[in-house]
Amino acid sequence: MNKLVLAAAISAFSIAIPALAMAAPAPVPCEKSLSDTKGAIAGAKLAAADKTKVDDLVAKGLERCKADDDAGADDYFAQAMKLMGK
Repeated sequence: MNKLVLAAAISAFSIAIPALAMAAPAPVPCEKSLSDTKGAIAGAKLAAADKTKVDDLVAKGLERCKADDDAGADDYFAQAMKLMGK
């Protein structure tokens, strides 16, 4: 009986792992996100305070990009885009 329970648990686990891996989308290359964000900044009309916040988020994103952390960089760039209403 124990072998049957163990086999069922292993089977369920082996099915769940690939499903979890497929659920998370791959991060966008940070160079692409940076380019999109800079393009949005060029066309945005921002108050000085918002421009400062956006510039800070872009700088943090660039740091994460240089550290080869695309997901972290994408998060900062997404925050900057949201602040610009994009």
